[in-house]
Amino acid sequence: MAAVQESAGEADVVHSRHREHDLLLEIREQKKQLADEMQELKEAIAEIQRELNELDDNSGDEDSEADETQAKVRAAKKEFNIKPKKGLKMLIECGAVEDNPEAIAAMLFESDGLKKGAIGELIGQNPDLWPEVTDILEAFGKRHNFEGLDFDQALRAYLWSFRLPGEAQPIDRLMVAFAKRYMECNPGKFSHEDTCYVLAFSTIMLNTALHNPAVKNKQTIESFISMNRGIDQGKDLPVELLTGLYNSISSSPFKLPEEEAGLLYTFFNPERAGWLHKEGGQHKTWKRRYFTLANNCLYYFESPDSVKPKGTIPLESLHVREATDAKRPHCFEIIAEHAATGKGAPKAALSVKGAKTNRKGQIVLGKHSSYKIQAADRTEMEEWIKCIRAAMQKDPVYEMYRLKKLRVT
Repeated sequence: MAAVQESAGEADVVHSRHREHDLLLEIREQKKQLADEMQELKEAIAEIQRELNELDDNSGDEDSEADETQAKVRAAKKEFNIKPKKGLKMLIECGAVEDNPEAIAAMLFESDGLKKGAIGELIGQNPDLWPEVTDILEAFGKRHNFEGLDFDQALRAYLWSFRLPGEAQPIDRLMVAFAKRYMECNPGKFSHEDTCYVLAFSTIMLNTALHNPAVKNKQTIESFISMNRGIDQGKDLPVELLTGLYNSISSSPFKLPEEEAGLLYTFFNPERAGWLHKEGGQHKTWKRRYFTLANNCLYYFESPDSVKPKGTIPLESLHVREATDAKRPHCFEIIAEHAATGKGAPKAALSVKGAKTNRKGQIVLGKHSSYKIQAADRTEMEEWIKCIRAAMQKDPVYEMYRLKKLRVT
């Protein structure tokens, strides 16, 4: 009996060992499967990581390309503000704007990063030299909606979107475009586009006459009405219209965009502007000043951002010529016409009328027999002399007004 039990026990032990062996084999198999699965997971993770790295690399390339494109756009806008036509070409080449009039006009109208003076210079280009500008100017005009606006409101909106150049022909082209667009938006307002054109010039001249500090005798409402007689194809415009215009301009002068707020006294884009050195009147010391030539006046400021000029030199009845100075080359001087001709004249007629701001901020009469000014080099000196002489000879705004009025009256 004992032998039987012992034999049975040994059988159980053997059986148990077989089961343990089978279980061990099963565990090893599972372990091997787990190891294989872990290896697959590691490989999958590694593959995912490689893909993520590739995405990061591609993203970096895209960011780099985007940064490069933005740099090109910034460079093109900077060039536009110096040389508008060249800058526009660069903007087209870098993909900032499509090469068609409507897209270009939209960019100019939004004027993001573009100076108003440069915009005016571009759209005022001579179409004989650059035919594409005709369509660009027309598309730019159509960006303005003048429907239902009073005349001066429309003119203010138009002149806010760019800055008028200082030359007669570009001014003419830009104001023709305004007159055409205003009549499109307000049909029947005037008998002809020329009426709108002449009234626009008359309004601009009124703004200068009322708010330019160099103008001593301010224009009256009677004078404004008189100068606009017969401009509507030989007929007079309603007195109520002209009175409303006068009162509006008198109470609220035209404003320029903030970028050029320091030159509010010079409504038009100056014929020339830049740094020069000026000799003082009393102490004969030389100081660096920022000069602006516009509206038949020469203004000088402490800096381009100055709100008020340090001095104003009305150019009427004056003469400009090169000056000889052994210590300071490239000088020119502004003198009275009588002094230039050498003819006998009272002492008062030999002085140059000017105004300046004293230390108290008061405007006082300048005491100068002449103004001596130094440029950086001979080329710059000659350019200043040329521009000042041109300004002394005529007022481009008045000339355009006079010529057009002859046609409509």
